[in-house]
Amino acid sequence: MRFSGVPTPRRARLGVSLMFFTNGVLFAALLPRYPEIKAAFGLSNSEFGLVVVAFPTGALLAAALAGRVIRRFGTLRTNAVGSVVLAGGMAVAGVSADAGLGVGLYAAAMLVAGATDAVVDAAQNVQGVLVEQWRERSVVNSFHALWSIGAATGGLIGAGAVAADVSVSTQMVANSAVWAVVAVIACRLAVVPSDVRQDLRAEEERASEQSGVSSHRPWRLLLPLVALAVAGTTVEEVANSWSVLYLGRDAGAPAAVAGLGLTVAIGAQFVGRLLGDPMTDRWGRSPVARAGGLLIAVGGVLVVAAPVYPLVFAGFALAGFGSATLVPAAFAAAGRVPGLPEGTGIAILGWLMRIGFLVTSPAIGGLSDLVSLQAALGVLVLAGLVAASVAHTQRGQGT
Repeated sequence: MRFSGVPTPRRARLGVSLMFFTNGVLFAALLPRYPEIKAAFGLSNSEFGLVVVAFPTGALLAAALAGRVIRRFGTLRTNAVGSVVLAGGMAVAGVSADAGLGVGLYAAAMLVAGATDAVVDAAQNVQGVLVEQWRERSVVNSFHALWSIGAATGGLIGAGAVAADVSVSTQMVANSAVWAVVAVIACRLAVVPSDVRQDLRAEEERASEQSGVSSHRPWRLLLPLVALAVAGTTVEEVANSWSVLYLGRDAGAPAAVAGLGLTVAIGAQFVGRLLGDPMTDRWGRSPVARAGGLLIAVGGVLVVAAPVYPLVFAGFALAGFGSATLVPAAFAAAGRVPGLPEGTGIAILGWLMRIGFLVTSPAIGGLSDLVSLQAALGVLVLAGLVAASVAHTQRGQGT
């Protein structure tokens, strides 16, 4: 598939935007069908819980290898082929539930899909950072916002299919086919000419030399970025796993209202990502991330200091907004760490960030058993202060 005309920064941005959107749609479209899949396989809650972790397990196993794959095949080919494989895995998962092919095939398909998703995630972030450099203005936040829109769209597709009594297999095969084609088109649009890539790489090397940043110990530059990203994902994990319980049990929110905790946090994060690029262009990535960390800390204080649900909602909104730019900022900086081959910084960041995601919720649960959930959610304050501190120390180093 060919497109006429010379590649431009605007067209490349459109391509990467479609890549992020498509990645969000492909997986999220299956989530509303989980109750049917559980029933189709006759699984208990604990058995289904084990099956569900196939996707994140595959992602965790493959994420650290993404850099090698990207260097071997290139970011766009990796993203195009990976998106098709991801789509195929999701389609097989849907068909296995309807056709009675066994939970083993479903789990294997989700494992492959998760592993592929981790590589695609790294590739699209590498290309996104490259396009940002070419445009000479911040765009990474908008890419992550579009992933969120894609995930929401996927959820709506799944929910609509349920309402229309469309089978899981029919929905997932059609969804996968459509978005696999879109992903390939996106990769054709996202081309950055090789001479531009070389010039941008040379500019990065010159900038590193002039700033005095050493390329001999890249881990010293990468590890603070991991802390920044984990601080951002901590807000998401608290909202995903603990907001409803805390609002309903500790903050006195009615059941119908308690379920809005996640919506408030993620909605505020989405707004923050829409505003993140103009804020970054105006004030710089480090000051915006530092302010975001402080907002998380203030939001965390509101969440735990007075467990009255209007204040808790306000706290989650502040924390969600504050977290909006942290992960995009970490990816943007990881893609520019001197001394690392292309794709390695982003791949390692993604891998360690996923490990942090898996550790956060069990740590909060264990701490809440020792003290209380109210005290355990003080981790939001800690995450915010860590983010603000890291962002402050990263001034002039790409963050």
